[in-house]
Amino acid sequence: MDFSRRVEALIRPTVESMGFGIVRVLVLGRFERRVQVMAERHDGRPITIDDCANISRTVSALLDVEDPIEGPYTLEVSSPGLDRPLTALRDYERYAGREARVETAFPIEGRRKFKGRLLGAEGDQVKLEVDGQQLALEFASIERAKLVVTDEVLAASEGGRKS
Repeated sequence: MDFSRRVEALIRPTVESMGFGIVRVLVLGRFERRVQVMAERHDGRPITIDDCANISRTVSALLDVEDPIEGPYTLEVSSPGLDRPLTALRDYERYAGREARVETAFPIEGRRKFKGRLLGAEGDQVKLEVDGQQLALEFASIERAKLVVTDEVLAASEGGRKS
C-alpha cells in the first residue's frame, strides 16, 4: 500500500464520522511534505470553506497524534470541484451521463487517453462512449480520470456563469 493510501486509511473513519467522504488523498514531496485531502459532503450539498477548515483542524490533530509523516508537512483540504477526479467505481455510476477524460496505464486500441460520455460501471469495468462507440475499460487499468467542465455543467452549478 502506498503512503497516500496509508494516510487515507488512517483519516477516513474520522472524516466519514464528520459527515464527509474522502475523494482522494495525495501525499506529495519528499522533504517538504504536502498532504492534499479532497472531500465531499455525504448529503450531496456543496462543501463550504468552513467544512474544509473543520476537516483540516480534525485531520491535523489526528496526524499530529498518530505521526505517520516524518518531519513538517502542509495540510490542504479542498472540495473536488466541477472537474472532480473519478477515483472509485461508484463514481462512474454516480456521474453516468457526464463527460469525462480517462487515461489508462497502458494503450487500449492504440491509445491511452479517452474523452467521452460516462455510461456507468458494470462489474470491474467502466463504460464510456467515445466518438460514438462504446468502450469497456478495466477499472484497474485506469491511471487517472476526471469529469470535464462543460457549458451545461457550469449552467447547472450554483453560481455558475458563462463569461
